[in-house]
Amino acid sequence: MSKSSAQYSQYPQHHPHDHGRAFQRRPAAAAAATAIPLPPTDDAYTIVHAGKQVRFGPVVFWIVVGTVVLLGLWSAATATYFAFRDDVLTRLIARQAEMQYAYEDRIAELRARVDRTTSRQLLDQEQFDQKLDQIMKRQTALESRATALGAMPDVTGSIPRSAPQRGDAAHTTPKPSPISDTVIFVAPPDREARLESRAPTVVAAPSSQFARNQSFENVLVRLTNSLDQVERRQMAALSAVEESMDSRMRRMRGVVSDLGLNLAHLEAAVPRTAMGGPFVPIKLTANAGPFEKQLHRINTTRAEMDRLNRTLALVPYRKPVIGEVEFTSGFGVRSDPFLGRPAMHTGLDFRAATGDPVRATAFGKVISAGWSGGYGRMVEVDHGNGLSTRYGHLSEINVKVGEIVKIGQVIGLVGSTGRSTGPHLHYETRIEGEAVDPQKFLRAGVRLSAG
Repeated sequence: MSKSSAQYSQYPQHHPHDHGRAFQRRPAAAAAATAIPLPPTDDAYTIVHAGKQVRFGPVVFWIVVGTVVLLGLWSAATATYFAFRDDVLTRLIARQAEMQYAYEDRIAELRARVDRTTSRQLLDQEQFDQKLDQIMKRQTALESRATALGAMPDVTGSIPRSAPQRGDAAHTTPKPSPISDTVIFVAPPDREARLESRAPTVVAAPSSQFARNQSFENVLVRLTNSLDQVERRQMAALSAVEESMDSRMRRMRGVVSDLGLNLAHLEAAVPRTAMGGPFVPIKLTANAGPFEKQLHRINTTRAEMDRLNRTLALVPYRKPVIGEVEFTSGFGVRSDPFLGRPAMHTGLDFRAATGDPVRATAFGKVISAGWSGGYGRMVEVDHGNGLSTRYGHLSEINVKVGEIVKIGQVIGLVGSTGRSTGPHLHYETRIEGEAVDPQKFLRAGVRLSAG
């Protein structure tokens, strides 16, 4: 159909809803008989309704047509949306719920990880606290041992102090004591504070947490090693003391045996001093360790050694004069200095100068102090159990009969009184009144003091 040779008219048709309106094309001659004549045009569209004609240009016509088409499409889309809206909403809700469940599962997983990490951290912290408590108990035990060692005069100063290890200054501090090398350390903060400070790093920085745990473990290892060293030094010192005491006990018993003395009689002759108190037997606990057992042995040995020391205090094995010992005449048969004939010399003559102090060689009681024939001025001391010593040719006597003298007490001064050819000390040792060689006692004293 050509637009230049045809026109469009609208005639009523029989339709119940639109009152019978419809478009119908008719020839140009018929339209001219019933419509208002229009100027000829090359491209035009005419709408006829109820005897009226409306002309449209092609642009307007296609705009109207496009609008109608768009409205139709929109209506179709809207109808489709309302028809399938429930399915779309259901799918959207299901997808949203799925995303929410996934998010909640992720949160639950993260919480579980945090709980596991926290539980592991609490377990590690509990183990750390247990180890720390053990170290502190061990520290207290070592301090008690150091106190016990310090109460022993044989151990004082025998335990060397160790220098602190580099890097341990913040955790360990050696105790400046000559008898103790225990380790003092600063305890870490309480558990809650540590957990609060470490909680933010549980998930974010596990490597940092691991490094911190390793740091705590290293601290515990260093503390344990330090305490091990202290314990070994204490045990070594205690073993040295026990060995020294045992050696001295053997020498003390050997001295008594070599001198031919009766130890029981000597102990019976020891004067009793003012002492007393209830008898409390020594008991060891069932869980006593090697240190406590060894300390018990040492205390028992020391008590026995003290008793032997009090007993040997009555044995004259010390020198009566100080300085180098030089004999001018020994014990036994010699040529008499005045008569030139063989005679028995019952003592030792010590070279000394006039006025040199003469000292008691053992505890005892003065039984003679004065002029005694060839002895000149002489002092005799009874040491009990048949032992006695004599000091002759004195220029001066400083004690009186009945006086109790102590070891090393000056009882007189060297002289040349009596039957003497010059200043010296005549020293005798007697058992049950019989003179014995004093060198036997002096040699025993040398062996005893050598240890």
